[in-house]
Formats: sequence, C-alpha cells, structure tokens
Amino acid sequence: MDLAQRDFNTIIKAIQDQDGRYQRPAYYFLRQALDYTIKQNYSDSELSSSQHISGQELLEGIRSYALEEYGPMAYFLFKNWGVHSCSDFGNIVFNLVDSHVLGKTDTDSPEDFKEGYDFKKAFLTPFAPKSPVTQKKPRLY
Repeated sequence: MDLAQRDFNTIIKAIQDQDGRYQRPAYYFLRQALDYTIKQNYSDSELSSSQHISGQELLEGIRSYALEEYGPMAYFLFKNWGVHSCSDFGNIVFNLVDSHVLGKTDTDSPEDFKEGYDFKKAFLTPFAPKSPVTQKKPRLY
C-alpha cells in the first residue's frame, strides 16, 4: 500500500469517527467517480491537479461511472453503503472537503447536490425491460 493510499485510509477512518453515516467503500467510490468525471470533462492536455467540477457535473459522472462499473447492482451497493440520495454524495464530498482531501470554490456548497436525480430512476430504470413481458398460455392437449 503506497503512502497516499495509507493517508486516505487514515482520513476516511477519522471522517467515520465523526460521521458514521457512510461506509468506507462510498468514499473510495466517490474518489474514483471524481477521477472518472474529470477525465470525461477535460482532455489530457487540459488536465491539472486543480480542475473544478460542479456538483451537478459530479453527480452525472457518479451516475455514469456507477452504471459502467456496477450495472443494476449500483443502486443496491449505494443503499448498503448508506447512500440513499444525491444529497448523501454531497455530504461525502463535503466531509472530504472538510478533511482537506478535496478543494472547493466559494460558491460550492452541499446544496449543489440536492437537485440531483431519483436513485431508482437513475440506477434501475436503464435495466428494466423496455416492454412488458407477456406469457403465452400453455397449450393443453
């Protein structure tokens, strides 16, 4: 385990000591989803350590990344991790901001995550059957 990973583990432990609402994997997922979102929004030549992503951009990146990585299980994993809404992701982000893992601008706030999406629609609907399943009645001879 490298130093940066060990430090992140220590930070997450400290966050969870103060705010135990979210399981450790939720923080790791958010960190990966942030990297994914930055790569989706910026070309390699634009990448720097200080790129800013808005709350809404991050929520869209979270949705896309979760669907790619976990498919229909994303919804259930999030529930298991204590993440039930977009606001929960905002809380996780600001726990990381308060711990100096992430930065923010003067206009960023947890409120940026309140107008997100419905989790069931975002994570289950893409996998629902497109048309109702019809069953044929068995033929009796």
